[in-house]
This record gives sequence, C-alpha cells and structure tokens, in this order.
Amino acid sequence: ILDSPLVEDRFAEIRLHDVGAAVEELGSCRAAGVGAVVDAMPSAAGRDPMRLAEVSRRSEVAVVATTGLHTELWYPGRSWANEAEPEVLAELFIADIVEGIDRFDYRGPVVRRSDHRAGLIKAGSLHLTPNARDRRVFTAAAHAHRWTGAPILTHCEGGLGGMEQVELLVSLGVGPDRIVLSHTDKVADPGYHRDLLETGVNLEYDQALRHPIDETNPTVLLVIAMADAGYAAQLMVGTDGARRALWTAYGGAPGLAALAIDVVAVLVRRGVSEDAVTQILRSNPARFFSFTEVAA
Repeated sequence: ILDSPLVEDRFAEIRLHDVGAAVEELGSCRAAGVGAVVDAMPSAAGRDPMRLAEVSRRSEVAVVATTGLHTELWYPGRSWANEAEPEVLAELFIADIVEGIDRFDYRGPVVRRSDHRAGLIKAGSLHLTPNARDRRVFTAAAHAHRWTGAPILTHCEGGLGGMEQVELLVSLGVGPDRIVLSHTDKVADPGYHRDLLETGVNLEYDQALRHPIDETNPTVLLVIAMADAGYAAQLMVGTDGARRALWTAYGGAPGLAALAIDVVAVLVRRGVSEDAVTQILRSNPARFFSFTEVAA
C-alpha cells in the first residue's frame, strides 16, 4: 500500500491504494509458495497500517510493516521529517514498533495507535555521503534499533553510498549483521558488492523484475557471483515492487510472483542449488527479520 496526497498528485505510477488489487497480487504470490513479504514504505510517506492489515488477512500472506523515514524527497517543504531532532524521531519509530503504527501515518498533529506494529526500521540517503538530515535519521534509526532489537533496512539511491551508510550505522552501535542495504544491484561492479559484504552486512537485490528474466538478468548474475564467492548467507532478494507497471493486478508485468517463479527458475538453470535458493529466499530473511535481544 502506497498512498498519499504527494503520491496521488505527482507520482501516479507508484500509487498503490487499492486493497483488492493488492490482495489479488499477493494471491498470486501465495500460490507460488510465498508466505511472507515486506512492505518497505516507512513513516509519513504513504503507508497505511489499516489497509495493509486487511491485505494481509484477505491474502493470507504475512506482511512486515516498516517504520523510519525515507529520503528527504518524500517530505517536501519544512517537514518535521527533515528537521526534527534524532531523539524525537527515535521516539516515533520506537512507538511504531512497541505500541502500534499511527493509523494516520504521522501526517498531522493527531496520533491514534493501531493494533499493528512495525517490524523493520528504514533510513536512506540521496548522496554518496549522508548529509546532516540523513545523519539525524540514521542516528534515530540506530537508537530505535538498540532499544527494540528491530533490524534496519537502508535505501541506497542508485545503489550507491552503501559503504558510507554502513560506516555511519556501525559507528552508531549497530552490528553489521542487523543491516540490509537495498537497491545495490543497480551497480553492476562485483567488487563493490564484495567490499560491502566483507563488512558483514546483508544485501537485498531487488531489480530483477525490471529486466528480462533470463540468463542475462544482471541481478541474477550478481546473485550467482556473490553466492559463488561465499556470501550466500548475506543475500536476500526482493521486487522493489512499488510500480503499477510491475503488478499484473494493474495490467502490468511480470507480476510480483515472478520473483518466486521465473527468477528462481533462472537461478536453478544457472546451477544455483535448491539449498542456496532456499537460504536466500527463506532462511536469510527469517534470520534477519527476527528481533535481537536488547539489554534490560
């Protein structure tokens, strides 16, 4: 679910407001063996815990909801999301995880906690080096992680800036194994990925559906290369699916279920073992999305 006045006005191609369409799309995923998915839209950027919960109930697919903040482009003007102190932001993130996500998505002065809690903290940066605004968000995300044990996902614009994000989060007390970087497969250089994986972080490759799903798919090639290099335990895959053009329910293609069907088929044809596929699609996410214990 991705719906806000900003999205409706400026980004119609990513407006995913229809519960019925989401249920239909997830139904295809469930038929392909998918038991759980992650909705990575964070606070005040278009998430809706009530609609998301209805989608989960009707599709019978578990959905992990997200707190945190996206990049500053999602919060035009003098938004609290771009100017608030890390302590204030951390309190909001922690409340989403511990108490329940605000049913109004922090879009106004009234907060009403729902029964649905977040299981993931998101932060992101637009540039190679996080700016002052980004550092406030990353600081808040790290504090919320230390307080709750929830994992952290980062948005890497254009796939870049991953090392700078890792260095910042680790300096803030986050273990690299509790971090997953997204979109890094937008960068084809295997050396970049090896350097990131050597730090101990996880990488979530999510561009496979935006290319022909065959033996030349750049995401498939990266999965194979990094698995062959011994990093299979740190890899996950996703759809980056916030595009109407990707959903069969909106008349697009190839559909989100293609990740579990067509991409897996290509990986197997290229010699990736079924055990490695299971590790990347199931075991690694199950480990990562489990909360870590926190000090009393």
